[in-house]
Amino acid sequence: MKTISILAITMFFLRSFSAYGQMCGSYDYQQAEFNNNPSLKSSFNSIEQFINQRQQVAIMSRGEETVIKIPVVVHILYHTQDEKISDAQVQNQIDILNACFRRRNADSVNTPLRFKSVAADCGIEFQLATSDSRSRSTTGIIRKYTPIEKWKMDDKMKFSSSMGDDAWDPSSYLNIWICRLDKLAGYASFPGGEMNKDGLAIDFAALGTVGATSGYGMGKTAVHELGHWLGLKHLWGDEYCGDDGVADTPKQAGYTIGCPNNIRITCGNSPNGDMYMNYMDFTNDACTNMFTIGQKMRMKALFEPGGSRFSLLSSKGLTTPLIFEIPLQENDPKWLKPQLFPNPTSTTLTLDLTYDARWVGSTLQITNLTGLSMMQQKITSKVQQINVQNFPSGVYILAAKREDGLSIKLQFVKL
Repeated sequence: MKTISILAITMFFLRSFSAYGQMCGSYDYQQAEFNNNPSLKSSFNSIEQFINQRQQVAIMSRGEETVIKIPVVVHILYHTQDEKISDAQVQNQIDILNACFRRRNADSVNTPLRFKSVAADCGIEFQLATSDSRSRSTTGIIRKYTPIEKWKMDDKMKFSSSMGDDAWDPSSYLNIWICRLDKLAGYASFPGGEMNKDGLAIDFAALGTVGATSGYGMGKTAVHELGHWLGLKHLWGDEYCGDDGVADTPKQAGYTIGCPNNIRITCGNSPNGDMYMNYMDFTNDACTNMFTIGQKMRMKALFEPGGSRFSLLSSKGLTTPLIFEIPLQENDPKWLKPQLFPNPTSTTLTLDLTYDARWVGSTLQITNLTGLSMMQQKITSKVQQINVQNFPSGVYILAAKREDGLSIKLQFVKL
């Protein structure tokens, strides 16, 4: 009866966890990818077999001193000016990643004595790219205005065609998209997934240190998601007392919420209990402080010859660029909603839709107050000119509707 109660409570939490709605969406994302493309399951299984075969060799062949440096490209998709975050904020997140993966984080002293012997410096570092694929200089940071206010876990932020930004070559760069996620702190692709979707998506509120001392505002969401990107699973194996494929992480019933400070015994893991201070749990940022040697071995196995991250070792992303160019400045829209002017007008109206290019191709219609249609016109430009010179004086309604269901309705006066 006691076992059933623990299982019921665990499963309740697994269904009802609500920090951001969901702290990490990577497992659900992976399952959705498998459903959409069943061949990915075979690729994933092959990588798992490779990791199991090579993780013991990973440390022996490279040695503890070898540090892997990964070039990073950060795509900042902002809708409002306050989301247009600074270089310093991005670098702050990179510094947190390096501190955690190299076990140089100040809070490593909080690792319980019972787990200190397996806590690891993973020997992996991250650095903003200095050179693109054509050897042109780069800061490794891209800022791009988007009309999308919130993004879902559907990878659309990873494509310019859906108002996001295309990935840089994933065989040479780690791509991180910073955007406003809908009820989600972050998610990561997994080794063996589709390359044009490879990387992390992180919510603005979970990026770097934003003054928070609790919850997920201290930059460790990206640490957790990078663990997934490097082949790590959640500690509970995404099922009750599941297997994460790592020998030195104790089995545990499910994820941890909050910030416990006691020994929690589940799944027969006494005397040490759950390793809830591990980055691959859901514990609050302030209370996670370690990867294990076994997790390090799994991650580094991917960089062995034949591993899915091996190509990053020959990336030119951190080399001195051969071409130095001044990047073109992208002009922000002046406003974030449709603008119709001058109003009143006697001859011509300007409909400014600069904030959202998705309106181009839609049809606008102008009616009078009785509903009589006066004009239909295709929207061919983000700034559309409309000739109303021959309209009788009066009040009119301009309306348009897109295929995605979004509509506009604006009133103007013809003198």
